[in-house]
Amino acid sequence: MADSNDNAEQTATFASFELREELNEGIKAAGFKRPSMIQEQVIPLILQGRDVIGQAHTGTGKTAAFGLPAMHRMSLDKGIEMLVICPTRELANQVSDEIYRLGRFVGVRTVAAYGGQSIVQQAKRINHNSHVLSATPGRLLDLLKNKWLKDFSPSVVVLDEADEMLDMGFLDDIKEIFGFLPEKRQNLLFSATMPGPIQRLAQAFLHDPVSFKSISEQDTNQDIEQQYCVIEERERQEAVVRLIEDRAPEKAILFCRTRNEVDSLDSSLSARGYNSRALHGDMEQPQRTHVMNGFREGRISILVATDVASRGLDVQGVSHVFNYHMPFDTKGYIHRIGRTGRAGQKGTAITLVTPREFHQLQRIQRSIGNAIENRLIPSRRELRVTRIARLCEDIKTKDVTPEAVRMVQSLEEAEDLAAIAYKMATFILNQNSETGPEKIGITGDHLQRIINMTSHPRRGGNMRRRGNQGRYPRNSDRRGSPRGRPPQNNRRRRPS
Repeated sequence: MADSNDNAEQTATFASFELREELNEGIKAAGFKRPSMIQEQVIPLILQGRDVIGQAHTGTGKTAAFGLPAMHRMSLDKGIEMLVICPTRELANQVSDEIYRLGRFVGVRTVAAYGGQSIVQQAKRINHNSHVLSATPGRLLDLLKNKWLKDFSPSVVVLDEADEMLDMGFLDDIKEIFGFLPEKRQNLLFSATMPGPIQRLAQAFLHDPVSFKSISEQDTNQDIEQQYCVIEERERQEAVVRLIEDRAPEKAILFCRTRNEVDSLDSSLSARGYNSRALHGDMEQPQRTHVMNGFREGRISILVATDVASRGLDVQGVSHVFNYHMPFDTKGYIHRIGRTGRAGQKGTAITLVTPREFHQLQRIQRSIGNAIENRLIPSRRELRVTRIARLCEDIKTKDVTPEAVRMVQSLEEAEDLAAIAYKMATFILNQNSETGPEKIGITGDHLQRIINMTSHPRRGGNMRRRGNQGRYPRNSDRRGSPRGRPPQNNRRRRPS
């Protein structure tokens, strides 16, 4: 495999690719200014007809990187010309929408196919003058094996988020799908990581590919500020509520481990007046689509989700990610926090961790090579100071309405303006009183002992000096793996 140089200074513009003028219109309408690193490196290679392996995290512009050059080369008279295989329903929809958005002035028609919807209706849309198909492996294989697709001969085949498809048990399906595809085709593979099975898949099905790598396997986005708070287990829910009250995120995702935990936390947040919704794999597809559309459009401000929401979803404007529980591994951590800090925007990821989970956090921090900074959860008094300052800034930006003028004028008959202002401020502050205990989380010497603790006490070392009294945490085995984690080679395949 040839390697492209990912250290070259970025000099390209979208105009320098000499794409169709209609595609340049789509690029401009989408608000793209300059190509991202992966777009600058990959677009010329795809325009040349080369097979490509692109290694980059989500949010780096991969869809445009393969979609723009593929659409430039389309004749738009041969049915499906580009097939994009995606691990999840949400990503299939997202890819379809993005390709349509960029190619609408060209006249490109896109369709997404996945389980949970009528296969008959999906087949009709695919066969009726569509040019781009994005599909999950299970549904695509059903369509192919049962001969629902007519004259199906895509010239460009894209494997998007290949490592996620490996994790979800779709690798055998992918290999079977390739048996239905034309031998003469351009193959593009995109993945955040490149484990052995994905490398072997590339060797088997890609022809002399050019490999482009814009990240290290355990790299994280430098636009994401990573923080952690040490808490007791019983404080978990009060802690995340306090953090939401303090940060006041416009759009945030809270990641939990289980469906029951998601439903419970969502109910608690909704009862406190937050505009939150739950998202997990046990929901019906129409429900999931409704929730995701509401979150994307800003009608939902807090998404409480299992890891199903971290797999390749691209939602703009997510300012905060909260890990209600630690993810099981480094890869899960990277995927979760990658929902914020996208497209050059800044983001914050905050992880709640108990003393027994701390070895897990240290292991992730060593693996990614980036600092995860400790932060204390604000006390109720500190939260009130923050909220008063935020309220003052909000008041400065408000326009005066006629009703407000009449209200103050009527009050002036009995009070002077200063007294009116003081009473109004008191009224507003009482309407937004802080909740929960005065202090949440572990602080002081206790916190310092936990921070100094090592993840893996070595045999013969001074255990007491390292702060864990020579014992392994009770919720882990001697290798630091949390109880309840499924064996890596026995994961249950998710429905497509």
